[in-house]
Amino acid sequence: MTTTTAHQLPEQLPGLDWIADPLRVGRLSQDFAWFSPVLKRELAGKRGDVAVRPRTEDEIRQVVAACAQAQIPITVRGSGTGNYGQSTPLQGGVILDLSGYNGFGWVRGGVGRAQAGIRLSDFDAQAKPLGQELRWLPSTYRSATLGGLFGGGFGGAGSINHGPLAAPGNVLAVRAMTVEPEPQIIELRGPEAMLLHHTYGTNGIVLELEVALTPTVAWTECIVTFTDFDTALDFADRFGAAPGLEKKEVCFLAAPIPAYFTSLAEHLPAGCHAVMLLVAPHSEDGMRDMAAKYGGTVSYRKTAEEVDKSHKTLLEYTWNHTTLHALKVDKSLTYIQSGFTPATRLDQVKALEKALGGEVMMHLEFLRTKEGAFNCSGLQLIRYSTEERLNQIMQIYRDHGVQINNPHVYIVEDGKQNHLDPAVVDMKRRFDPQGLLNPGKLRSWYAAEEATPVQAPERQTA
Repeated sequence: MTTTTAHQLPEQLPGLDWIADPLRVGRLSQDFAWFSPVLKRELAGKRGDVAVRPRTEDEIRQVVAACAQAQIPITVRGSGTGNYGQSTPLQGGVILDLSGYNGFGWVRGGVGRAQAGIRLSDFDAQAKPLGQELRWLPSTYRSATLGGLFGGGFGGAGSINHGPLAAPGNVLAVRAMTVEPEPQIIELRGPEAMLLHHTYGTNGIVLELEVALTPTVAWTECIVTFTDFDTALDFADRFGAAPGLEKKEVCFLAAPIPAYFTSLAEHLPAGCHAVMLLVAPHSEDGMRDMAAKYGGTVSYRKTAEEVDKSHKTLLEYTWNHTTLHALKVDKSLTYIQSGFTPATRLDQVKALEKALGGEVMMHLEFLRTKEGAFNCSGLQLIRYSTEERLNQIMQIYRDHGVQINNPHVYIVEDGKQNHLDPAVVDMKRRFDPQGLLNPGKLRSWYAAEEATPVQAPERQTA
């Protein structure tokens, strides 16, 4: 008997866009996990054997069928803008790059549909002339794909109005493919579709998404600066919660984080605390009145038209782009992800700033939880010393009642810091009965199958 290996698939399916060059395959085996010194070490050397970039559903089906027949692992990726090694294969195999499967479908009323590989910026470019835009945009929206955001992302700007992707009503349907010798196409709707969300592509191949949209607004971008931490925080919280002032983004950046934004230096006085905003034009006067009341200075303002002409947006200084800009200046930094308690959020933030200020730099994104409560989520910068100290800092946050979504792990359950819904594993049995999708990333699968380790045994080469 002969065993087909991943390296032989290009010969079996010569009509597809295969990538075998080791350097290119290596790049496609990575994402932004290097934000974490822990993941950078643990994922070093992990890579696929070969990559393929299908452009049609039939081409995807050919690859999946061949891999299922030969029991070759598949790691699905979009543009690789994730931060937890979601796109890094632990056991080699085929990297299924869906960035070429990027067709825009339609907009009907407040709903849109597109193929998983479409870039979020391209989706918005198609939807806006029809009077609609995406409800949420991560800071990576220029390159991130719709399927990638669904498979490994959270939300972004706009979550202050609509909550994260996981909030009911944001993602309406998913069209997905099973990993079998004869792949099936199945449409999932509502809560069932969300069983594929934020599972790093471990339990189904998402082909298309149907998402709720929101009416287009010509957002004005502003920075408000403050000299006092508590006052800046109170303004950000008060403006974010103000129901009559329409906004898409409220980002709080404590000193010294603004100092890392060298291209905005003229708008950010030394030692300042900054609040970055996307505000509707009809709400700008109300925002300015509130900023003045709290002693803030509007140091930067651009209309939507000016942003479009300059191709520079404050969105790319918020969410995890904040970490990226800081790392360009100081490569010793890393970050954590935290979720505060809605009722006590400001008390928690101020207590942690007092306890860890200097070592931990406060970066908050204001949002609605998936249940609808107004809250803030943290992407704090850390002056990294040791992994032990990093874990101590995360425990200090937990001791203050703050949830940590650990960005220094690559297992789905570890990042979520809770028990996985058993229905997620049931969905994997339905869509990936052989366990070929991104193996090693879903611990509950191995427990359910009575298999060992999170890291399954090394593959044997034929």
